[in-house]
Amino acid sequence: MPEKDIWKGFFNPEEVITRLGISNKINNLAEFGCGYGTFTIPVAKIIKGLIYALDIEPEMVRITSEEAKKHNLNNVKVILRDFVAQGSGLLKESVDYVMLFNILHLEDPDILLSEAERILKKGGNLGIIHWNHDPATPRGPSMNIRPKPEDCIKWAETAGFSDPVQHDLKPYHYGIVFTKKGDRK
Repeated sequence: MPEKDIWKGFFNPEEVITRLGISNKINNLAEFGCGYGTFTIPVAKIIKGLIYALDIEPEMVRITSEEAKKHNLNNVKVILRDFVAQGSGLLKESVDYVMLFNILHLEDPDILLSEAERILKKGGNLGIIHWNHDPATPRGPSMNIRPKPEDCIKWAETAGFSDPVQHDLKPYHYGIVFTKKGDRK
């Protein structure tokens, strides 16, 4: 992870979450890889219920917890967990939305997508953002592991998601929102 201020400069979190359909109609939401809380904090200010912010790095968990306290947000549940190896620990069909932001470049993205599908309610949404597959993008994983939008769509559909809606999140990212198969919200 780059330093916090550099990281924040790559996004307009409020615009991203709005474009990806995160609104006050959402009750509970899970974020895999909360990092500095870049998206956690603005999401917590919008949704009705809890945001489960998971990360494997103790430092990221500490920073996100401190940010939540600083903003007087009682709906942020920060969880230190290796969610790739152990799953999220959340109940089946317990959240309305799952955020997988800049994380699907790992070796087995299907593990995270399967866990997202397990914890999402039918008709719930999965939001993915990732770095553009363009070597001119200033940060992000190496090009040989950086997923293209069509990779994310294929993986998500295999995991049980449908109806992908793509978003250009200029200048460095793309976003895709999917629905868990079942009744649409």
